[in-house]
Amino acid sequence: MPAIIRGARAAAEWWALAGGALLLAAVLLTAASAGGNIFFNKPVPGDFEFVEIAVAVAVFCFLPHCQARGANVCADIFTARLGARALAFLRFAAALVAAVFALLLFWRMSIGMSDYRADGEITHTLGFPVWLAFPPMLFSLLLLFFTAMADVFESCVCLANKNARR
Repeated sequence: MPAIIRGARAAAEWWALAGGALLLAAVLLTAASAGGNIFFNKPVPGDFEFVEIAVAVAVFCFLPHCQARGANVCADIFTARLGARALAFLRFAAALVAAVFALLLFWRMSIGMSDYRADGEITHTLGFPVWLAFPPMLFSLLLLFFTAMADVFESCVCLANKNARR
């Protein structure tokens, strides 16, 4: 396996761990806010804003890892009887769709980030600039593109060589 593919998959794994840490922080903040509300009638101000942003970013952090692990939705019932070359072609097509999707979403979200930044939109309670949530999501999309292209490459190798396995 080429070093660039190993690198993309390792980066996807670390990025997913960062997303998991972000989700954990959101859970802990929610618990602290709920506890503060129950015991002291004082929830953490803006907890919902942080959780909203953290969950959105975390979901994007998991996309490259799912692609790298082949853990996206798959209908095995339809593919169980297919041969290795047919499966390689399906992996190729799915990875190509994921790569195109990642680029398209990156393009549109870049424009959205620019608009939020130009408008100076901030969250109501925390005053957090909304555009700051976009860079980690855009990075996730780039990483998704590279992991999908790694799958495209591996599928092409498998299609060219009947004995190649993923």
